[in-house]
Amino acid sequence: MQSPTPALDIDRPLRLAYLTYRGKAHVGGQGVYTRHLTKALVDLGHHVEVYSGQPYPPLDDRVQLHKLPSLDLWNDYYPGRFPAYWEIKSFGDIAEVLTHSKGTFGEPLGFSVRVLKELKKRTHDFDLVHDNQCLGYGILNVEKIIPTIVTLHHPITRDRALEMAHQKNWRKRHSVGRWYSFVKMQGRVASRMPRIVVVSENSIKDIHADMGVSLDRMRLVPVGVDPDLFKPMPAITRRPARLITTASADVALKGLSYLLEAMAKLRTEQDVTLTIIGKPREGASNDLIDKLGLRPHIEFVSGVPDERIVELYAEAELAVVPSLYEGFSLPAIEAMATGICLVATDGGALPEVTGKDGETVLQCKAGDAEAMAAAIRRGLDDAELRTRIGEAGRRRVVERWSWKHCAQLTVEQYREVLAMPANVAKLRANGRLG
Repeated sequence: MQSPTPALDIDRPLRLAYLTYRGKAHVGGQGVYTRHLTKALVDLGHHVEVYSGQPYPPLDDRVQLHKLPSLDLWNDYYPGRFPAYWEIKSFGDIAEVLTHSKGTFGEPLGFSVRVLKELKKRTHDFDLVHDNQCLGYGILNVEKIIPTIVTLHHPITRDRALEMAHQKNWRKRHSVGRWYSFVKMQGRVASRMPRIVVVSENSIKDIHADMGVSLDRMRLVPVGVDPDLFKPMPAITRRPARLITTASADVALKGLSYLLEAMAKLRTEQDVTLTIIGKPREGASNDLIDKLGLRPHIEFVSGVPDERIVELYAEAELAVVPSLYEGFSLPAIEAMATGICLVATDGGALPEVTGKDGETVLQCKAGDAEAMAAAIRRGLDDAELRTRIGEAGRRRVVERWSWKHCAQLTVEQYREVLAMPANVAKLRANGRLG
């Protein structure tokens, strides 16, 4: 344990512990949000240390990473495996495996137990803890010793409902419902936290409706994009009828199956091809690729830096976000920032993010392959429309979202939380205030 820090005014640069139970590098909100927000916070002069389970997020060199490995029971190669007895070495491991043995996703609970143990040793070192959607029961005890704030991107209840709706028999529906039962814990924890940062107005409404979090505890802080990185690359020639999408997971929520069906329809008219940023995974969408005969026309790309992703956008004619629901959608604003014409559904917060159909996006109804095919066809058949929407989409993103702005608004929430009387008392007890 480090020695107590000298008296610190909460209006000065802050010392922050940032928590993420998973941090995938290039896909998924947790890793992308973690990487960019922590860098932007350091750019503003704050000290940030990240506590993460695997996969670990890539971080700015100025941000220290503390690895708190899970049992990795849901890894990409052996998802759902049961650990050997010698792997279980801590209370966090016990919590994770007991939850797993009940058929429930145990990483959030296990991580919260592990990080509580670590932060108990360092109450004098941090002004505030920022939890990125772990919301395990251990976070309640973290909040008792160090002021804590939570980012909740969207209620996982929506993932659960969509996954259950896509199962064809009651046994599978029951299994999915049991796996997602950790969301009850997240709702209970979220309802007791002093401040929840939410990324869209749509998510605020859904979190209130599904998880019972009172509206007065939530604040809107949209996420961002780096417009100097995600930018047009006019020197690269676009490939005719090339589509691009991001698939962080083969789950119903992401709507990849509808894009595949739309692509199959369009291939009867023209040579449509698709780049998927993500790994091919066993599951319904992977099976559908073979069923529709699309395998030779689809390229999967994963593990590449952001610079290569920007090049992939520049090589395509249309980007597609086929999601049934999104709490915000980083892939949407990253694509728009590159100047590519975007086709997106009206699922969740997407209309809030992408803007009006025909102005900054080609919009279609979520869960409707025919409508998606029509929107894609509309874009592929009209080069002038693609250019106009792509340029307008980039302007929309640049004017509204940046990681610097996201970090500034987040720090405003930090200071509001730190000024709460109960948290002032914690700061004094921890030697963080005179």
